[in-house]
Amino acid sequence: MKSLPAIDRYFDALEGPELETLRASEGCLLPQDKKWPFLLRFPISAFSMCLGVSSQAVLWKTLATSPSMSFLNINTKINLVLWCISIALLCLVASIYTLKLLLFFEAVKREYCHPVRINFFFAPWIACLFLVIGLPPQLSKSLHATLWYVLMAPILCLELKIYGQWMSGGKRRLSKVANPSNHLSIVGNFVGALLGASMGLKEGPVFFFAVGLAHYVVLFVTLYQRLPTNETLPKELHPVFFLFIAAPSIACMAWDKITGSFGLGSRIAYFIALFLYASLVVRINFFRGFRFSLAWWAYTFPTTSAAIATIHYSVEVNNHFTEAIAVALSTISTFTVLVLLIFTILHAFVFCDLFPNDIAIAITEKKSKWRKNQHCV
Repeated sequence: MKSLPAIDRYFDALEGPELETLRASEGCLLPQDKKWPFLLRFPISAFSMCLGVSSQAVLWKTLATSPSMSFLNINTKINLVLWCISIALLCLVASIYTLKLLLFFEAVKREYCHPVRINFFFAPWIACLFLVIGLPPQLSKSLHATLWYVLMAPILCLELKIYGQWMSGGKRRLSKVANPSNHLSIVGNFVGALLGASMGLKEGPVFFFAVGLAHYVVLFVTLYQRLPTNETLPKELHPVFFLFIAAPSIACMAWDKITGSFGLGSRIAYFIALFLYASLVVRINFFRGFRFSLAWWAYTFPTTSAAIATIHYSVEVNNHFTEAIAVALSTISTFTVLVLLIFTILHAFVFCDLFPNDIAIAITEKKSKWRKNQHCV
């Protein structure tokens, strides 16, 4: 893997919802009949597990401290346990991926150039933001605003690169690379705005909220249009479609913190998230038939974000109905994380198929001539 393939090669050589399957007419730089070294098989999308678990820490902190959920008598120790588990998981995944960066730098560069995988480079920073938001109450009082700037700096750098490519056109224009996983590049703005406003900052949270809102509208419309040039959007629904829910769910909470009340703007964003949630749930049959993979973790933090947003809404509109919805969505999100955690452990340590050969990082720079001729014959 001495040189990086052009962006078009990813579309030409790979297929599938996330461009992860090699086309039959293509060759591979590494032997497909042998299991590659573990680090080469460990993708950046593994950080999606951290998003799911860390968002649960935020959920249970909200359940324990929200006035509308006081009837549940949730102990804050649950939040502390989940937060510690989240920290341990993030450190583990980050350590493994850092080793990959040091030992297989070329493979990481190929993931960074991948039109879908690049969105997952936001995941570790968003997970860190969730961890700060979900910090146990007894620890969160001593936070310094500098931490917010440190965490938002890499997100801003990634956004300047990706949003610039969307705007300037070319081979990485949004209409060509749009995929539900692009929502990860949007969500970071709203999570950052939520944390910043919670820490008492003024201008920074509004800045990131504005940037996130502008690009969310563009991405939302692009994905809804299903343009002919949008080669990565699959015909069938896929777990990453649940990422549609994440941005408006977190945006409503961010605007709540920025303005000081769950007003009209927050309610509009919340109702959009609730409608998208319902529209996906009623099409549950479209989500069946997929082999378990790390992509399933895309179910977790969007559903958890919707549950947290509903708790915030129930504080503003407090009645038995809103409380029941909040409890129901919280139960669904927690159950989802538990099931996926069990599946992940089984596939990682029992079936040993959680990390198959990562074909996406081993495509050839150019299509080999003998493959071309064979395909023509």
